[in-house]
Amino acid sequence: MNEISVQDVVDALRPQRATSTCDPVCLGVGGFVIEVRCTSQALLAELLRYFQHVITVPTDPDLTVHVLNPIDLPFDVEFNDWAREPGKAGRKDAIADLADGRLVLKVRTGLRFLQAPGWAVAFGPVEDHPNQVINFINTQILNKFQREDWVACHAAAVRTAGKGLAISGLSGGGKSTTMLRLMEVAGTQYVTNDRLLVRATGKGAEALGIPKLPRINPGTIVTNSRLAGLIDEDREDELRNMEQDELWHLEEKYDLFIDDIYGPGRISHDAQLTDFWVLNWSRNSRAPTAVSRVDLPQRTDLLSAIMKSPGPFFQTREGPFWTDSTPLDPGAYLTALEGVRIWEVTGQIDFDALFDAGAELLGGDQ
Repeated sequence: MNEISVQDVVDALRPQRATSTCDPVCLGVGGFVIEVRCTSQALLAELLRYFQHVITVPTDPDLTVHVLNPIDLPFDVEFNDWAREPGKAGRKDAIADLADGRLVLKVRTGLRFLQAPGWAVAFGPVEDHPNQVINFINTQILNKFQREDWVACHAAAVRTAGKGLAISGLSGGGKSTTMLRLMEVAGTQYVTNDRLLVRATGKGAEALGIPKLPRINPGTIVTNSRLAGLIDEDREDELRNMEQDELWHLEEKYDLFIDDIYGPGRISHDAQLTDFWVLNWSRNSRAPTAVSRVDLPQRTDLLSAIMKSPGPFFQTREGPFWTDSTPLDPGAYLTALEGVRIWEVTGQIDFDALFDAGAELLGGDQ
């Protein structure tokens, strides 16, 4: 553990926080209000555009997130690599545990983050990496609700007036493509693309999405006619001419603004969760796509697609920070999802067939 304290870091950052901050903006999700104070007007404009649907009137915030330009700390900090998830390669995050907090370093970009009770600070080349700042802001929402015993699911989700459908993926993936296809069902709203908080209540499972817009792969774009024009026409032609296997594995992310594509009023981060699809289909299967009801306590193997580590920024309610070896609790997920209908999607990857199943499930809500 470093001998440096949170106060040492705060004092080093104080001159920039005090003298060069833009007007603050407040964001509200699930009754939790975050105030963002940013030193870059250009970055602030991007954040305002991104979070426009959750901007709220200025009020006393529950937490302030400070976003600062590059600054050299007047002391050395020893970072240790955070282990990647199975199947992921390369260095991504490194951590430095302080006496009363934690510094997190994004290895590839050099952004640093202070996470401590009452403090959330991003500093470094923030203008060059707005998506990492967006993720940090969203992490504060995840942290708040996970401390209140919500579980974080690696899932996309849509909702209607009376139903909420979450989508996780095992082999093959496709949750974002599926979710966006289901936005074509009348009355649906976008809840989340990748992180869904869930807890059990006396009236069933309650779900909350974070204001993270879909970051989608090219395969999602070229298989959805509504998304035509989202990227450069020449690049889209190149993608359409790729082999399916090459296209499937291409990592090239694009932000999708829901309001721009589907119109206003199509986002609601709150939902009553009634159904959960686990995509366990395969591009190599020749069997028809099937959606079958399963008993999750008897199929705990499916939890590997649902559960998601809180990551290096998470500090528990009791005080200790999460480590890269802290185990997840399957029992907490089984409790949170009790009463939710769990479905396993098997067979070949057929988005048309899955859309029909989703339209029937969600359309019955009308």
